[in-house]
Amino acid sequence: MRTKRFIIVALIISLMSSCVPERVEEENYCKGKLFIIGGGKRPPELLQNLIRISNVDSSGYIIVLPMSSSIPDTASFYGKKQFKDQGINKVYSFNFQTSEDMTDARIDSLTNASLIYISGGDQNRFMEIIANTPVYEAIHQAFLNGSVIAGTSAGAAVMSKKMITGNEHKYPEYTGNFRTIEANNIEIGEGLGLLENAIIDQHFVWRMRMNRLITATLENPQETGIGIDESTAILVEGDTAKVYGKYQVIVIRHKSAETKIINGLLGAKNMELSVYLAGDQFQINE
Repeated sequence: MRTKRFIIVALIISLMSSCVPERVEEENYCKGKLFIIGGGKRPPELLQNLIRISNVDSSGYIIVLPMSSSIPDTASFYGKKQFKDQGINKVYSFNFQTSEDMTDARIDSLTNASLIYISGGDQNRFMEIIANTPVYEAIHQAFLNGSVIAGTSAGAAVMSKKMITGNEHKYPEYTGNFRTIEANNIEIGEGLGLLENAIIDQHFVWRMRMNRLITATLENPQETGIGIDESTAILVEGDTAKVYGKYQVIVIRHKSAETKIINGLLGAKNMELSVYLAGDQFQINE
């Protein structure tokens, strides 16, 4: 059974590699969209845009995945409530914790959801639960089928293949402050991989996480660093991202890929930084 799952995962990843704008006419081009929210409050206008984009106001249903949270029942309640407050009643929650929760019926429902919403909490907790499971496979298949995959805070961090875990190797006691730009400090894990060639950081401007994203971009120059502030989101379709919400999205690129290290400190020249506002669009790969 495990061998079969690995084969399925390999097939899905192979299909995902075809999800690029140049291959839009090909059969395997993914139809899905990502709606990545930087955390904090979700204003009604932001949710209304998400509802419109996913068409759940006219058909289909939403599934909330609360596994990032240490209190998943509460995350389920509020995850569903925010959509019900906007008049959407077909909202369900699946709190997958063990393989026994991953029934065929639930996996089928997840695969066919119009909108999958991943709550905030701890992105590492979410990935530990779903990695190499039918839930992981179902999320990818839903995306390939045309579903909108949305997430806030931790649910935003898991979108990229290279995922910022929130941990520091050199400063293991978590403080929320990233005071240095040092080599071999920021821990990178494996996320869902729905977003290629980018690393997502969240609560970005409000929690002053610039040092963390600069570090991650310097050490992963092939990735575009995207910092999304609270109450703000990006809609990703293919290689294009559009900003929604109240605040800013910061994009960092290290095009020269020339990074030096002196006494453990990272250095580089000619990095590119852009600050985008609601309505702005940018290409993830340039």
